[in-house]
Amino acid sequence: MAETLISPGVLARENDQSFIGSAPITFGAAIIGPAIQGPVGIPTAVSSFSQYEAIFGGSVESGSRYYSYLNSAAASNYFQQGGESLLVVRVVSGSAGWSEASSSIANNLAGADGTLKTNVNVSASIGTNGISSAVAGTHTLGTVTGGDGTGAAGVFTIDANNVISSIVFSAGAGYAAGNTLTFQGSEAGGSGTCTIVLKNSDIVGQDAFSLKTISEGAVMNNYQAGVDGANGTLTNGTRNNVRWEITGANTGSGQFSLSIRRGNDTNSQKAVLEQYNNLSMDPTAANYVAKVIGNTYYTVEQDGVDYYVKSNGEYPNSSAYVFVSAVGSPTPDYFDNNGAAKSEYTSSIPVIGSGSFQGGNGTNVNSENSPVKFNENITNTNIQGLTAQEYTQSLNLLSNTDAYSFNVISAPGLINSLSDHSSVVSQMVSLAESRTDCIAVVDLVPYNSTVNTVVTQASAFDSSYAATYWPWLQSIDANAQYVWSPASVFIPGVYAFTDASSDPWFAPAGLIRGALGNVVKAERKLTSGNRDSLYEANVNPIATFPGSGVVVFGQKTLQKRASALDRVNVRRLLIALKSYIVQVSDNLVFEQNTISTRNNFLAQVNPYLESVQQRQGLYAFKVVMDATNNTPDVIDRNELVGQIYLQPTKTAEFIILDFNVLPTGATFPS
Repeated sequence: MAETLISPGVLARENDQSFIGSAPITFGAAIIGPAIQGPVGIPTAVSSFSQYEAIFGGSVESGSRYYSYLNSAAASNYFQQGGESLLVVRVVSGSAGWSEASSSIANNLAGADGTLKTNVNVSASIGTNGISSAVAGTHTLGTVTGGDGTGAAGVFTIDANNVISSIVFSAGAGYAAGNTLTFQGSEAGGSGTCTIVLKNSDIVGQDAFSLKTISEGAVMNNYQAGVDGANGTLTNGTRNNVRWEITGANTGSGQFSLSIRRGNDTNSQKAVLEQYNNLSMDPTAANYVAKVIGNTYYTVEQDGVDYYVKSNGEYPNSSAYVFVSAVGSPTPDYFDNNGAAKSEYTSSIPVIGSGSFQGGNGTNVNSENSPVKFNENITNTNIQGLTAQEYTQSLNLLSNTDAYSFNVISAPGLINSLSDHSSVVSQMVSLAESRTDCIAVVDLVPYNSTVNTVVTQASAFDSSYAATYWPWLQSIDANAQYVWSPASVFIPGVYAFTDASSDPWFAPAGLIRGALGNVVKAERKLTSGNRDSLYEANVNPIATFPGSGVVVFGQKTLQKRASALDRVNVRRLLIALKSYIVQVSDNLVFEQNTISTRNNFLAQVNPYLESVQQRQGLYAFKVVMDATNNTPDVIDRNELVGQIYLQPTKTAEFIILDFNVLPTGATFPS
């Protein structure tokens, strides 16, 4: 139908104004602390506890007993309570590094040409070494017997100092460290034999390719020299590290297969974690080993006072356990024009066999912290084997709001009243204040403290971006042991449950949203007077009620001045609103500063705030972005100004019930 009326009639037009704006991107919690394995210092997002365990491990053995790190307990509780995403930063003692393994090329020879360097002084053995004379130059070998009884003829070279500078073999196996080679002279006048024991320093190694573990630290080391144990076991193989195996190597096709196996498996019962088939050493092929597995790794770098994560490598990682750190013998264009494998490349295909990893450094235990102190035994200088200062780099890194997003942060094990911890706890609170998009859950006192100590410690803080809870709580860990943990292990899970069952602006407290079903008991049962003292000091009490169990019974922030922001639900409301509105505003940067752009902003923000109001987050609101606050001088400064007025809803924390007893015949008030 025509869009304009030329002759009399009715024009019916559609104007679709029902576009639904994109939902806000939501973020989860962040936790910092030690883990048994995993990337060190690299913030890593996980979406389930099983994924957490796969990356960061489970229990750790210390003193003939298994313990769970507080981070592990916090992650488990968080996902059980409905958390969807968790940002984890692993902390270790000292600098960390990767464990590495290399796959040898064919026959374990010393290079593609089979060169093996030795330092045999010929002049000392003339007449008995099968060599007719110690004349400098190249001489021919007769029979060469390797460590496995095989070999072939080759040549050796004597330098001007009467030292055999190289021996070249055309084929054969058994030329590995520790094996012996026996040479039978073949030149005229030669007699006798010469036996040489090979040393590591004699072998010029060339690896087909090298792997490194994504997880860092000494925990990944399981290198075993010589022959594996019975049934192919590795003495240092554990459930937390990995090993590799090459199978199906085929020089005709130039392909091979790689398995990543669990470190403590056996040849008869292989635990294959990942399988990569039909790999190639040809960098021009789609199945090139580095392309398929990936060669990306991350490092934490420092630029002045700032820390950032640098991505290294060309190909994204498909493996969850390893990356290709080097390719020593690539085979570009493996086939000739007739489709046959080029002879110079066939010896570069990896050897069938398995291997282990070595060279990783960085431990979960500070050298001075043995034995490790867990749970209620954490001390000033022993936080599950670490010190407080080893957390500072990770906290600095998380200050980057563009790179990392989360709405609550905790570091279970950091305790403010312990002198070495206090500055790092303050750093975490400052982090939340500078980001303005998260709240820090902090622990003030160690196990077995008094109410007065808790109150005193709370007085040191004044921030609406931090909250604290007390007392400590007992739960059953992954090893079926009863353990004590600070409240910061459980509170992010309470926040997650509140978000999942209601909304962030509902109080994460009370019998409905604050019940701690995973807790066996609190360190102590607080009286009404205890709760009054704590709440007056902005410490949220964790109470124990008959029939209801252990319950979070407070939701104050550590802000001293009375305002709407001295409540956790209001602070989390502001965090949620700012997160969404900033996401909307990001799309307006570099757009034209016109009425159309302002209306675009209002068209997205107003409906969202209306939905928050309908979901009991706001009593009222008003958004102003027009000519009144975007005057010509503001526009000339390339600024776009919006003002958002909010009336947050308050929670009913103090319920007063008057029971009025009336005489018989009295009239009830209307």
